[in-house]
Amino acid sequence: MMAAYQGCDVVNLSDMTLDTDTVQSIPTSVARMYNVLAVASDETSVTLATSDLIDPRASDELAIRRTAFKSCIDELLWIWQKKSNNIHDLKSHIWDSWADENGSIGKAYGYQLAKKSVYPEGEFDQVDRVLFDLKHNPQSRRIMTNIYNFEDLHEMNLYPCAYSMTFNVTGDTLNGILNQRSNDMLTANNWNVVQYAILLMMLAQVSGLKAGTLVHVIADAHIYDRHVDLVKEVIAKPQHPAPKVKINPNVKNFYDFKVEDFELEGYEYEKLDKKIPVAV
Repeated sequence: MMAAYQGCDVVNLSDMTLDTDTVQSIPTSVARMYNVLAVASDETSVTLATSDLIDPRASDELAIRRTAFKSCIDELLWIWQKKSNNIHDLKSHIWDSWADENGSIGKAYGYQLAKKSVYPEGEFDQVDRVLFDLKHNPQSRRIMTNIYNFEDLHEMNLYPCAYSMTFNVTGDTLNGILNQRSNDMLTANNWNVVQYAILLMMLAQVSGLKAGTLVHVIADAHIYDRHVDLVKEVIAKPQHPAPKVKINPNVKNFYDFKVEDFELEGYEYEKLDKKIPVAV
């Protein structure tokens, strides 16, 4: 399958300026829609759309600045496939600030997806229930995950940011809605969009479906004051076409995907030789 992403606003973003040195954050709510246009091919190819919150002229998510693509996929598999909450199962160091002396981030992210519940058909964790329904009950209106578990929040080292996915199958097409309570737009937006677009495509591929539309809903999309100069620098750089993402079409089991099954083609980006401070 070959797919291309086209972006459009679901909610018009409020006008904003980056000319103030006193702003602490510039929050707004936003929903973005990414449409996958599928045609016959032996590979999966993705083009990711723009983020108007940073700048309406901004290039595609992957091309606006370098995205550590392999680390991005590794974290996706860490949460959704390994269902882990320990950084020793993760190759990057992006979670080190939230880990305890044993490497645990508490009862967050993968821990929540691994929790099992009882259904009429048996016991499933959240990911396995999605896979079951996509195969056996694709018209269900209850295909979803939610890792914002209130009873466990006090044992999470970081409350989930992207916390809920809802899936819908229309005909032979899989659509998804990602709900996110908070998004540091410079640091994480490109990362989140890439991960959940690819998650949608992974689930579609192993379920015999086409990847359709990903809607990304952010309750508080913000730019921190410490990032304002960096955002100005990023949006002043030359723009590049979006790359293509190839996914190994031979993988038919969700738990068989490996980082090596995902590849970028034609990836051009502008370097940002400055460290982006992350709010902890």
